[in-house]
Amino acid sequence: MILVDDIHKRYRTRHGVGKWVLQGISLSIPRALNVGLIGANGAGKSTLLRIIGGVDHPTKGSVERRCRVSWPMGQGGLEGALTGRLNAKFVCRVHGHQRDIADRLAFVQEFSELGEAFDEPVYTYSSGMRSRLQFALSLAFDFDVYISDEVTAAGDAAFRKKAAAAFKAMADRAGLIMVAHDEGTLRQFCQAAIWIHDGQAHWFDRIGEAFKAYKDTLTK
Repeated sequence: MILVDDIHKRYRTRHGVGKWVLQGISLSIPRALNVGLIGANGAGKSTLLRIIGGVDHPTKGSVERRCRVSWPMGQGGLEGALTGRLNAKFVCRVHGHQRDIADRLAFVQEFSELGEAFDEPVYTYSSGMRSRLQFALSLAFDFDVYISDEVTAAGDAAFRKKAAAAFKAMADRAGLIMVAHDEGTLRQFCQAAIWIHDGQAHWFDRIGEAFKAYKDTLTK
């Protein structure tokens, strides 16, 4: 379970402290559930997702993760001066996979389809190559809950098909908290939803009811 307690968030701008993006959000998210984050552009969906994943911090409040939670899939910092292999090794060590590091590296290299470029510095990669490496790294580790923010697979049609199948298999065996602009994608993968509106979060057990609430505000 993930416990979100009284989360507030605002960012500093060049004009000073900005307005509140999130205001007093409290949620209990079961780990064995696929949840979509719904809301207008700028509502704070990605901000909340990053806070849940631990890559951003709230201005006020806290998140308690009682399960293993991934970083946002397809994202994460890569050290440009290091090769793809060395970046993958570093992530393996951070997550305590010393004994099976060879297997993890083999998976990342095969899935990313980088070939010999896996041993070249990441700064030489195209944006598509970086995305494939980041996506493969996200899939190489077992988490209880995966975080997905607009995951798109780069590459040709064959790679996109393989990546979509892997993402589906991952979503079937673990919890998922997901942001996507495409309603069909959210309905495909998620059962429940969190609708973010005016800095507040509203929980729905059924994603269809969340979309109805969201769309009703658009017609007013």
